[in-house]
Amino acid sequence: MKLRYTAAWVGLTAAAMVATSACGSEGARTAAEAVDKADTIMAALSRVTDRTEDLGSAEVRTSTDLGTGEPISMDGTYSWGDGYAFDVEMDTEAAQMQQLTDSPTVRTLFVDGAYYYDIDPQATGPLQGKEWMKIDGSAVFGESGADALSGSAGASPSASMKSLKYASDVEDLGKENVNGRSTTHYRAVIGQEDMGKLKDAYGSQGNLLDSLTGGAESITMDVWVGAGDLPVRMKQEFGAMAVTMDFDKFGATKKIVAPPAAQTGDLTEEVKEAGLQQG
Repeated sequence: MKLRYTAAWVGLTAAAMVATSACGSEGARTAAEAVDKADTIMAALSRVTDRTEDLGSAEVRTSTDLGTGEPISMDGTYSWGDGYAFDVEMDTEAAQMQQLTDSPTVRTLFVDGAYYYDIDPQATGPLQGKEWMKIDGSAVFGESGADALSGSAGASPSASMKSLKYASDVEDLGKENVNGRSTTHYRAVIGQEDMGKLKDAYGSQGNLLDSLTGGAESITMDVWVGAGDLPVRMKQEFGAMAVTMDFDKFGATKKIVAPPAAQTGDLTEEVKEAGLQQG
């Protein structure tokens, strides 16, 4: 079977990954200088970061817009206590995966740097008789980008909030009600010069994610902080993509593991080839 590559399902899962990834300044500006500009805001966000990192997992509802104006949902568990992972369900039709499954939703995992999609066994090709499709992160982010995003330090909601210390134009936008909860809304812009290793994942790299976002010179990040110094919502806009994550419950989630190898077909090379053709 020759898999017809569609940007939607790759872009959705890639966006979810980048939205929780840390930046790191490689320029002369230091975190201390950033704190001097808005010490009260940064102190509050530091408390949120530490609290989120300690809890290690959450039940999250994610909405991703690939630039079409029609957000697609991915709901499930995100874990960052022992390496970054997620286990979510996304709408099959919205993700354009009807070719691979008759189910109305597709269970999608990210474990040990690879994506896994729960599909119907196919009649021919690399997915013949397989219940899962695997795509390594390097097919989406490139080799250096995948390395930059791997590991517990590289991706998690807390890692993403750590990047705010490198932001310019940090603002406190005041009190807002989100999902029935009282929150304080913060906004920051992170320029490309302060993206650190995250620049390897998108922006002038020519990988699939870069082609999907249209490239990005900055990230605009909004965080709504509620009771207990925990995020209620986090939104990031980068290039043509926008990802919103609503946090329903923190901690006490099940361990996320990869599917059995015998049930998995690896399409990494086909997706890499398709991405190069699109570029």
